Amino acid sequence: MSNAMLIALVSHPTAPEHPEPTFLGLDPGGWVALAMLAVFALLIWKKVPGAIAKALDAKIALIRDQLAEAEALRKEAEALKAEYEKKAKSADKDRAALIERARHEAEEIVAKAKSDAEALIERRSRMAEDKIAAEERAAVKQLRAAAADAAAKAAARLIAERHDAATDAKVVDQAIGEIARR
Repeated sequence: MSNAMLIALVSHPTAPEHPEPTFLGLDPGGWVALAMLAVFALLIWKKVPGAIAKALDAKIALIRDQLAEAEALRKEAEALKAEYEKKAKSADKDRAALIERARHEAEEIVAKAKSDAEALIERRSRMAEDKIAAEERAAVKQLRAAAADAAAKAAARLIAERHDAATDAKVVDQAIGEIARR
């Protein structure tokens, strides 16, 4: 068959139309409509829309309660956040104050240690100077004693060499005379 014939057959059907089947005077569409009315009537008679409304109302109330609880929790969280931010700022200030106080204490400790070290150095220097001076005095004393001892020995040797008994008697008489005049 050609295309033209097929188009002609499709556009002009040659088969006769059959009537729709019916039951009790209703076609299939009527029966579907009747079944839908029966289902709706049954739903209304069993009060399903009220039950659905009650279930929806309960769900709405639950959601409202959850929203109110969420709002309260949000406010509480904001209050806690503000409190912790305040504590964090306070902690920062306290930390800065502690650091500053520690810095001052460290400076005071360093200054005290420096002055103590200077005083110790000065005391030790003075002690060393005093010890040197004492050693010098002892050496001078020792030298004087040695010089006096040597002078006494030399004088004794000279006197022994130059003086005899008559000269001794004359010196003694002269010393007694000076003592008596005083």
